[in-house]
Amino acid sequence: MAARAYWQGQIRLALVSIPVEIYSATKSGAQISFHQIHEPSGKRIKYEKVAPGIGAVDVDEIVKGFEVEKGEYVLLEQEEIDAVKLESKKTLELTQFVDADEIDVLYYEKPYFVVPADDLAEEAFIVLREALRRSRKVGLGQLAMRGREYVVSLKPCGRGLVLETLRYADEVNKAQGYFRDIPDAEPDPELLDLATTLIDKKASKFDPQEFHDRYVDALKDLIERKKKAKGKKILEDESDAAPSRGSNVVDLMAALKKSLEKPGAAKDPDVKKTPAKKSTPKAANDKPAAPRAGSRSSAAKKAPARKRA
Repeated sequence: MAARAYWQGQIRLALVSIPVEIYSATKSGAQISFHQIHEPSGKRIKYEKVAPGIGAVDVDEIVKGFEVEKGEYVLLEQEEIDAVKLESKKTLELTQFVDADEIDVLYYEKPYFVVPADDLAEEAFIVLREALRRSRKVGLGQLAMRGREYVVSLKPCGRGLVLETLRYADEVNKAQGYFRDIPDAEPDPELLDLATTLIDKKASKFDPQEFHDRYVDALKDLIERKKKAKGKKILEDESDAAPSRGSNVVDLMAALKKSLEKPGAAKDPDVKKTPAKKSTPKAANDKPAAPRAGSRSSAAKKAPARKRA
């Protein structure tokens, strides 16, 4: 069965209109769904729509209402809501073009595939796609879908285009509120070199096939064991609990070095740095390495003392 278009309309660039169809680019992965059960009877819990003083009501008798005062509502039929005129219901007008890196990752929400609606639209569609690719820009506009208007971005993807819904500014929390207590200090140069070497050692191209939901697998295994246990409670071994956090710089140094000393680390041709040489104490007349940029912070100046500890 062919996928059903999530939205049908046109992309407009100045006086050029391109009929397109939009399809969801993602799908739900494997997951375990649980129901609420009344334990004494083993019966599944169900929910009914009820009105106070009336009881259960028929779905056909339910309408949408907006509360204007406590207990007082403006009632709206669905067809009245659908009839609200908004040009972006059928037209995505590209009003601005920006560099992709100007859009913070926090604003991206959900991707959709965009394809030409028919053969007549293909030429203009290809021209737009290649113009975006050549200019290395992302198109921005607004689009109404399923009862909401979104800010969206548009960029090339293979032979087609990808549209991504974006969050509005008031939907994104300011990072400063969460990061303000993190000290603004330069890290110990040796620790930084060790961490960079470890990252270089594990660097590779992204392959989404290498990852899967291990929590789903663990729940499936638990369900199977629970079936065989015939209702007996099953608890995981708590001996695998995460170790306590360590804040000692010496511990961090040792942990980074141990990570690089794992079997095969020395044979890895991609590792260009040799941490062992960096950890060799300097002679008294050796000059300290110049800082990468600006003056060293007090945290960086204390680094040699921490290393000797």
